[in-house]
Amino acid sequence: MSNTVNILIGLVVLAWLCWRQTQKRLVREDRKPTVLLILAVLGVVSLASFFKGGAPGTPAVLLLISSLVVAALFGLVRAYTVRLWRADGQLWRQGTWLTVVLWVVAIAIHIGLDFVIDANSPAKGLGSASILLYLAVSLGAQRLVVQSRANHVVAA
Repeated sequence: MSNTVNILIGLVVLAWLCWRQTQKRLVREDRKPTVLLILAVLGVVSLASFFKGGAPGTPAVLLLISSLVVAALFGLVRAYTVRLWRADGQLWRQGTWLTVVLWVVAIAIHIGLDFVIDANSPAKGLGSASILLYLAVSLGAQRLVVQSRANHVVAA
């Protein structure tokens, strides 16, 4: 896939994630991480496809790994912006405006790192090929912390 298509897909997914996270939703332990798994699989497939075109070089791979660490850190921070509350005997969650802002900042950082990665790689496009995996890592970290917070609320 081209860099532009990867970035457009990532931005569409980001918009959908932001919209979805600002909706009031029940917290359920049995909820399957379907979206997370789809993003992760598509992200790995996109990266595998990219790597078939040649090795990007050590600096670019280190920047990619750094980018994924940043994704996880933003997920951890965003998890604390999600409101949790009890109503009608059930636990609810809802992302706030700060949750959305942190998503946008995280993607902006990834796109910025994309340019740095491309500047340090003979094979252009590694950053954009990793955008779905970046979203999956960030969403996964956020999901783990929100679920942990919810478990503590339930136990209290």
